[in-house]
Parts: sequence; C-alpha cells; structure tokens
Amino acid sequence: MLEEHTYTYRDSIEHEFKFQGKYGAKGEKRAKRKKATPEQVKRQNQWNKENTVRRTIKGNFSEGDLWVTLKYPKGTRKTLEEVEADVKRFIDQMRKEYKKRGQPFKWIRRIEIGERGGIHAHMIMNRIAGADTDLIAQGIWSKITGGRINYSNLYSAGGYKKLAKYITKQPNEEQEKQLSVFSTAERKKLVKYSSSKNLIRPQPVKKKSHWRTMRRMIKDGIKPKEGYYVDPESVYYGINPFNGMTYLKYTECRLGTLDGTAEPVKPKWRSWPDEEGGS
Repeated sequence: MLEEHTYTYRDSIEHEFKFQGKYGAKGEKRAKRKKATPEQVKRQNQWNKENTVRRTIKGNFSEGDLWVTLKYPKGTRKTLEEVEADVKRFIDQMRKEYKKRGQPFKWIRRIEIGERGGIHAHMIMNRIAGADTDLIAQGIWSKITGGRINYSNLYSAGGYKKLAKYITKQPNEEQEKQLSVFSTAERKKLVKYSSSKNLIRPQPVKKKSHWRTMRRMIKDGIKPKEGYYVDPESVYYGINPFNGMTYLKYTECRLGTLDGTAEPVKPKWRSWPDEEGGS
C-alpha cells in the first residue's frame, strides 16, 4: 500500500511517498533487506532530528526573522547554570516586550561551547512587526550581561536545512574533549536544543495513493501544481534497505519566491543513507 505524506507551508509543499506494510507495488520485487548497523541507526536518528527541527523552523519563521548569537564580554567565564539563568532572563524580558506590542515571542535556542571554551547561546527568534527587534534584544542582553549580540537574517533557501543541521549537530572530537570537564547532566544540556511552547509542530496530511502515480513520476518527471515549481535539489528516490521498498520525496515551491521553472523534474536516484537521510 502506498501512502503520501504532505506538509503544507506558506510558500512550499513537501511530499513523501512510501510503501506501508509488508508489500510494495504490484509486481515489485522487494530488494534484499539489511540489518541496520549502529552507525546507520545513529545517522538515521540524527537525520530525523534535523528534519523535525527544519520543519518546525519552516512552520514558524520567515525570511527576515533573526538568527542571533548571544555573546559575553571577552574574558568572561561563567558556569552553565549561570549562562542558563542569563538566557532565561533574556527570554522572559523579550517576551514582555512582544506582549506589550500584542505579538507572540517565538524562539528556538541552543547553548554551546565556543572554540576557546567559552559558553554562548544561539537563538532563532521572530521579528516584532513595526519595531527594531535587534535594538530591543541588544538592549536587554547588554543590561543583563554587558555582552553583545551577533545578528543575521533567516534565509529560506533549502528549506532551512543547514540551520536545522547546525542546531542539532553533535559534538566533534575537539568539542568532546571540552565537554569532558562537565558533569553528565551538563553534557546532555550542551548537545540539546529547546524552544518556546507556542511553536507550531507541523504534521503531515496522509492519504492513500496508487503505486502507478509514483512510478509515473519517476519515469516521466514530476509536474508541479499550478503556481508552483519543483525544487530539483529536493527530488530523490531510492530503496530503503531495511524494508526493501521504494520511496520518493520532493518539494514544490511557490513561483516567485525563488528562481524556478514549472517544467517537470525527473527524480534522481540517491543511495541510502545519503546526506539527507532516508525514508
């Protein structure tokens, strides 16, 4: 049985086709199933986490919203507990500023260790419509810590994939050494992200589809719906080695949001697991 999962956003629609249950398409010979290695399981779990965060960003934030780094004055050394307290005060005071203007404060943040061992925080936050959000945030953070904030605007190309990957990244070898001086509980906090409770958590609309639909798209290319184009970099299909069945994924973007063409796009075969993960 073939099932289509559809995620609809402001300017794009994501589609996933995959077979459910024990069997694939009529006449399709199931590929040989493989037992997942610990490394494959780890990569798949990481990809699932990245995809969840990417969809959360896409469902709650827009181009022009902010990606900020909350930094302390040079030479400042604080414990993780102290940094957490500073960030909480910052969030509480920002929420009050948004509330004054009748707007919700949405955020996703992660606290991490810098190259020189100092702790800082990264945060995605929505802008306050009609106000200088960056100046308000800088004033609050400076008052709390005397530190500065680095800013950049969110850019939606790629569906925020790179940003989600950064927020959920696991420590490298050098960072593992830095983390070794912290307690087990603190290490867990330094590899996790947190977010405001008012975020939309995108869920797919699920519907049954015929296997011929997916076969036709693989053979002839995917034709976008009117007013949209298919992002070529989002289109791929392959074989899930753990159930031996075919899957297909692609994203439609609204014409005018990014450069694109309404011509059909033929899927590319990608081996499992690739850098984007599997199905």
